[in-house]
Amino acid sequence: MAATGGSGRSTVANLLACGLAASGSTVVLDTAPRLSSPWPAWTSEQAAAGLASLPADRPLARSRVHGAAAHRPGLANGSWQVLTDGRDWHSAPLALPQAPAAWYQLAAIGGWQSVIADSTHPVAHDVLAARCENRQGLTRGWCDVPFAIPVLCAAATASGIQALQQAVMALHAEGLPLQRTVVVLVGTNDGRPPAVARAGATMLAPRTHAVVQLPHDSHIRAHGMREPDRLRSRTRQAAATLASAVLAAAHATWGQPLPPAARPRPLSVPVPAL
Repeated sequence: MAATGGSGRSTVANLLACGLAASGSTVVLDTAPRLSSPWPAWTSEQAAAGLASLPADRPLARSRVHGAAAHRPGLANGSWQVLTDGRDWHSAPLALPQAPAAWYQLAAIGGWQSVIADSTHPVAHDVLAARCENRQGLTRGWCDVPFAIPVLCAAATASGIQALQQAVMALHAEGLPLQRTVVVLVGTNDGRPPAVARAGATMLAPRTHAVVQLPHDSHIRAHGMREPDRLRSRTRQAAATLASAVLAAAHATWGQPLPPAARPRPLSVPVPAL
């Protein structure tokens, strides 16, 4: 999740998937509209059926869900999957569900061990709007998914840290689980993180489970995440650190090994008369 756009959220989701793939089967759920998401471009060479092949009003088999997911290479000869809308740009927009429970149900059908949701809503705005309208917001919905570890991304700049601090204040005011939240500060330039990013990390460290610094990688800036095997060694190390922090937060909250995740209640499907 992130407070604003341009926070490196999808890059972080990709690197986290690379790190978690070493521990078990992993999938990324792309919840963004197709023309505002980088995932279709990162998987364009594949012929995966995509989210459009998974009708929301019919029962789904695990084989069909896996057939809709594209495969992505990991960082250590592993692989993982991503569910995105990979159709041509001129196809009619796909109506994706907003409710986190719907995405959790889809992931449960797929049976993956690690699920990463690349969300698109601005966290602080969502929390405040939900509070003013007396409803449950998307941020709380994602935090309430079984064994959810919130990963909050921000650019390591003055404006990025300011937006991050506002998001953290909103999460704290609503009693959302900061103690199991992992913060990722995404570098925008080579060299040492700026003073404002270092100060932000120091401020957030005691309030969250972990703060991870993701260094700037010129290959990502130039080519996106098409070729993870060409990433810098320090980027690979940051991906491993991020995955370890997420797993540690889960184990510290629910124990090790993690108990079985809750299975969504299946919907009743009417059987046609013969």
